[in-house]
Amino acid sequence: MPFDIDSKFVIAVASSALFDLKESDRVFRENGEEVYRNYQRENENEILAPGVAYPLIKRLLSINTPQDQIVEVVLMSRNDPDTGLRVFKSIEHYGLSISRAAFVTGNNPFKYMAAFNACLFLSGNPGDVKEAVEHGFPAGCIYPSDYIDNDDDNEIRLAFDFDGIIADDSAESIFQGGTLDKFHSHERELANQPLPAGPLLKFFQEISKLQQREIQKNENDPDYKSRIRLAIATARNAPAHERVITTLRKLDIRVDEAFFLGGIEKIRVLSVFKPHIFFDDQAGHIEGVARTFPSVHVPFGVVNI
Repeated sequence: MPFDIDSKFVIAVASSALFDLKESDRVFRENGEEVYRNYQRENENEILAPGVAYPLIKRLLSINTPQDQIVEVVLMSRNDPDTGLRVFKSIEHYGLSISRAAFVTGNNPFKYMAAFNACLFLSGNPGDVKEAVEHGFPAGCIYPSDYIDNDDDNEIRLAFDFDGIIADDSAESIFQGGTLDKFHSHERELANQPLPAGPLLKFFQEISKLQQREIQKNENDPDYKSRIRLAIATARNAPAHERVITTLRKLDIRVDEAFFLGGIEKIRVLSVFKPHIFFDDQAGHIEGVARTFPSVHVPFGVVNI
């Protein structure tokens, strides 16, 4: 019987995001493909340490139950199946229910996202992510982090920038090309017009649907606690805040927390929210958060030209 991937919440993850591949990458860069291949074979029973995306992936998969397997994670790798065996052995070691993969032997695997119904591709390779975003695929590059996961914490907290992530960068373009007053005037005039889609809108919508399933479980069983919390952390402040709310209303998406910061550093509120992943299109914002919390850069729009 065919597997109905279209009914699942699917994330595609590169091995560079799921596990710590610094040493493997060093071997490849310094010695070439053949030495790398031998290195992976010789060490295929050495378990890889968790990577930056591991806490998020582990938590999302924990939503699945024997009766309801809604979350699917697909491994997408530049490796070939031979060198990729070590990654699958590590997946098995950690008990992650990841059984599907695409190995593309040196190519960028993002082109297979639609085939797997993936709403997000996470990778540690900036070039792969940039190419994916340029082709219109929802993708983000994991930044290095010192984050230590708390296994006693069962929530799944996701934080998003707004412009250049959920919405496009049309408003951001006004700000970059003028002054803050001009930006506020523009956004006040268009406050009742939702913004066009940004690069991660599909993922944002799909994670919202997953959140709604969790809320429904709570309504059916008061002892069950909904585990997904969504937050927006944006440099916007009043009066530019209203257009954010207008856009969310059009999308029929609720967020649990929203921070209109007006220039306040995002780490100040994210240190309280404690996201398991944070998405932003500006590298400067990512750098202020990434060492403390898992963070993803989405190279999109005017701030990345």
